[in-house]
Amino acid sequence: MATVTISLPEPMKDWIEGQASNGQFSGVSDYIRDLVRRDQSRKDYRETLIQALIEGEESGPASTWTRDELQAEARRRFGMKQID
Repeated sequence: MATVTISLPEPMKDWIEGQASNGQFSGVSDYIRDLVRRDQSRKDYRETLIQALIEGEESGPASTWTRDELQAEARRRFGMKQID
C-alpha cells in the first residue's frame, strides 16, 4: 500500500485523531481511507445523476400521466406486481 504525507493545521489533526479513535475506525489511516471512499462514491453518484438529468432534458417534453398510468408503467419497467 502506498504512503501519503500531508500537512494539516493542529485543529484538523486533532479532529482527525478524535474521529479515528472513537471506536469506529482502527486508526487515522482507516478514517482517511473511509473519507476518500465516500468522496469517490459521492462523485460517482453525482456523475450518474447529472447524466440522468441530461438524458431527461434531451428526451423531449414530459407527458402528463394519471397516478394509475404511472404505477402501471413502473410495474412494467421494473417487473413489479400489483399489490391489492
